[in-house]
Amino acid sequence: MPYPELKGLLTDIGTEELGHLGMVGTIVHQLTRNLNEKSIREGGYEPYFVDHTAGVYPTAVSGTPWSADGMQVTGDVIADLTEDLAAEQKARVTYDNILRLSDDPDVSDAIRFLRAREIVHFQRFGEGLRLAKDKIGEKNVYYMNPAFDD
Repeated sequence: MPYPELKGLLTDIGTEELGHLGMVGTIVHQLTRNLNEKSIREGGYEPYFVDHTAGVYPTAVSGTPWSADGMQVTGDVIADLTEDLAAEQKARVTYDNILRLSDDPDVSDAIRFLRAREIVHFQRFGEGLRLAKDKIGEKNVYYMNPAFDD
């Protein structure tokens, strides 16, 4: 990151996102810790249960395991902050969809909190993108990578 002002922003948001991962894992654990054979079968939980019992194993709803492959990092401050903005919007949409389906008030409260934080992160990344663009300067017609290009 070529600008020290952005390093703190990225550290703060990254640290909070790790906390979000812990919160989601806790929600999943609380929802699955008392599963019995009947609820596993009726809920279509068998494939997951066979591989992971009731352990928290991060997957997409499709069953695709979490992977760092989805992280799009280029080393270009403009491209990376734009990707961060998109990721926050996608997270917000996911939380909106969970809220549409959730009938558990405790889960919904936690998801509303996480959704609100994604909105704050989006705003902060937007501020960071504006700062980076301002620092690059108005002389450029096309934003370049300030870490390598002048």
